[in-house]
Amino acid sequence: MLETDRRFFVQAVGLGVGALASSQALAANADGHAAGYDVSPASDYLKTIPRKPGDPVTFTTSLDKGPIKATSGGWAREITTRSLPIATGIAGAHLFINAGGCREMHWHNSAEWAYIVNGHCQIAVVDPEDRIEVANLAPGDLWYFPKGHSHAIQTLGSEPCHAILAFDDGSYGEHGTFGVSDWMSRYDAPTLSQALGVSADVFAQMPKGETYIMQGDVLPVDGPQAHAARPLDRDQTHRYALMSQKPRITTAGGALYLASAKEFPMSASMTGLVLKLKPGAMHEPHWHANANEWHYVLKGRARVTLFATDKRMAVAEVSAGDCAYIPINCGHSIQNTGSEDAEIVAVLDNGIYNESSLSDWFAKAPRHMVANNFGLSEKAVATLGLKHAVIAPPNDNKG
Repeated sequence: MLETDRRFFVQAVGLGVGALASSQALAANADGHAAGYDVSPASDYLKTIPRKPGDPVTFTTSLDKGPIKATSGGWAREITTRSLPIATGIAGAHLFINAGGCREMHWHNSAEWAYIVNGHCQIAVVDPEDRIEVANLAPGDLWYFPKGHSHAIQTLGSEPCHAILAFDDGSYGEHGTFGVSDWMSRYDAPTLSQALGVSADVFAQMPKGETYIMQGDVLPVDGPQAHAARPLDRDQTHRYALMSQKPRITTAGGALYLASAKEFPMSASMTGLVLKLKPGAMHEPHWHANANEWHYVLKGRARVTLFATDKRMAVAEVSAGDCAYIPINCGHSIQNTGSEDAEIVAVLDNGIYNESSLSDWFAKAPRHMVANNFGLSEKAVATLGLKHAVIAPPNDNKG
């Protein structure tokens, strides 16, 4: 072995032995050290982990103060992840179609869900297998259009149609919407004549751009156009009469209406909710293991409390026109803080609905574990979770 190689080898061995001895000495002197079977309890510990400081979580905004897109027959506003960065999974919109107005035929890269707040409308949907559905919707009904299903919406009757929409993509927007008038306006008349087999003169008066929501004649709510509806069967229909169903939950504090894919088979990627809360009542602390959730306040006031990732807590007061976004698995609760009933429309980006709650844990976990978690006696935790109600009535026992 060369002298330089020998010196390098000796130095390397020496460094290795020194590092090993140093690590053994450190392990021997450390609390709770672990070296094979040689472990010990820590003699210095924290009673609780300090709460982690950090930037506040912004998870609410006003949908009804967002930018408006209006044409002759109505308007829409939207909230996406561009204006509410936390909302990566769901975007929301507010749609208003005048009497006689019609949202032109279009389709999306995302699925579309909607709740009819007021008015009546007719939807026409053509799916990728060329099935057509024409269905009439009333207040309290839902529609659901899977991505790629072309659809149009026209108001029926003399009252405008007003709906809250949600999309299973937080970046949804104009970039992922394909409208028929916009598309056809990009072609010249001879090309359209060849494609559709009619004279080029037919296209001379067609719009030179996107009509979006076009004003037209008012159609009676019980007229011949309404009677021409051709709804599909339960497994294929794009319509569901949510508020005509029995509530999923009813308590003294309010009611919860729910439409998952189980109740509304077409709604494969989204579950819809309508939550009604009496003054002071609360949708108890809970989380959703499989979905993000988006809320829109139809009426009243509420306090939404979010237990977010990175151990951060946020509280927001919301009122009519506001929306909130709850990321997957984040704990949250909703309490009516006003003097009138609150009504909230919500949607989750999963057709399978599940909900876990604090009261579930207290009611079902071994009592000795719950007692250990909080440093209480088993007797003290014996009644926790016994009043699991999902919607808790106002708390009259605040002592």
